[in-house]
Amino acid sequence: KDCVVDVADLQFILQVLGGKWKLFILSSLYFGKKRFKELEREVTGISPKMLIKELKDLEAIGILNRQTFNTVPITVEYSLTDEALTLKPIL
Repeated sequence: KDCVVDVADLQFILQVLGGKWKLFILSSLYFGKKRFKELEREVTGISPKMLIKELKDLEAIGILNRQTFNTVPITVEYSLTDEALTLKPIL
């Protein structure tokens, strides 16, 4: 009775942590900004195509920041949003 569950919160948590790779990606990004290749090396076993998909999913739900730099070749850095940092105790 004392435990009140907000269904919207549960759906958000499942959306963020659902899947095989998202937890590994988030764990890696808790240590700071990473470039795509750094993430690819740290999250062993993930294909580049799957990593791109997961990063886009996390960016779409507001957990991930994607910053592009106008260099040759283009540099992209990923970092966690403030909202993502609230998930740290869960992880």
